[in-house]
Amino acid sequence: MGKRDYNLLGEDARRAVESGLAAAAWYHTEVPRKVMKDLMQRSDQPAIRDTILLYGGMIVFAALGIALWPHVWSAPFWLAYGVLYGSASDSRWHECGHGTAFRTGWMNDVVYQIASFMIMRNAATWRWSHARHHTNTYIVGRDPEIAIMRPPAFLKLIGSFIGIPEVLQFVPRMIYNAVIGVHPEEKTFVPESEWPKVVRVARVHLAIHAATVALAVWMQSILPLMVIGLPRMYGAWHHVMTGLLQHGGLADNVVDHRLNSRTVMMNPVSRFIYWNMNYHVEHHMFPMVPYHALPRLHEAIRHDLPAPNRSIAAAFREMWPALRRQLASEDYVLHRELPPTARPYRLDFHTAALGTAAA
Repeated sequence: MGKRDYNLLGEDARRAVESGLAAAAWYHTEVPRKVMKDLMQRSDQPAIRDTILLYGGMIVFAALGIALWPHVWSAPFWLAYGVLYGSASDSRWHECGHGTAFRTGWMNDVVYQIASFMIMRNAATWRWSHARHHTNTYIVGRDPEIAIMRPPAFLKLIGSFIGIPEVLQFVPRMIYNAVIGVHPEEKTFVPESEWPKVVRVARVHLAIHAATVALAVWMQSILPLMVIGLPRMYGAWHHVMTGLLQHGGLADNVVDHRLNSRTVMMNPVSRFIYWNMNYHVEHHMFPMVPYHALPRLHEAIRHDLPAPNRSIAAAFREMWPALRRQLASEDYVLHRELPPTARPYRLDFHTAALGTAAA
């Protein structure tokens, strides 16, 4: 395939549409209808419990951090608060954006809006961005959420662990949306009827951040920014650590999630922060299955999936060498073996896309 053009208005985007790759049907493991119906049942209880734990923990850690400020003993509480603010908000944004975390719609919407603000994403834009990510997962020029491009930009990836590239991208775009309107790239996936919402959300976010900065200047202290804004940076490391594993080192331009997504077994704390998104092949195959049912979905279809990585460390040991090899060869990908009980990988569109790109 050679050099990739990740621009949503670029040549690879055009080729993906012309070849049919952008509209291709994806492979799904066969699941009995009754089993899938049970797995897709939504419930408020698990998400209410987890939301109380999340926001209750944030209030406690922030209160202790403020009480001990500026003593060094406040640092552990700010670090814990930061992970809940800057990492758990990513998974809450994600699941509530799908509308599957809670059974009650308004609960999904409220948590989605709060989480979008904390993770510094425009709630109106990213709802549609993520829809495109699911319909065109890691299709070059079509997926606006490709975290690791080829060749990998390692300095940018390292900077992401403290949120530098994302914040530097978010702030100008927030101002652009608030002052000018919807960006041309965003217009490729956000329906025109939603454009006023993009502007409105940007203005609300801008007002809150501006007020926080003004308060910090008035107090002559960064304490307000430790509560709002900065935790998106100092608490980002966990969601970046887990997020890079979702697709890193795996195939692009395919229509089989077993080729481009990774499931990783994780400890209970990381699973709470990540809201079970470690079952990522399963989530992409069946995105309407709620987060709390993903372990059961994994058991139902594991016979058709590559073996999951046994830990976060094991997944990084697999991924990083592949990313280093992609520095020399953009077309190198990890090919994960399927169990004997699995149906073969679907490779037809991958081959077609490579041939179209080469031409």
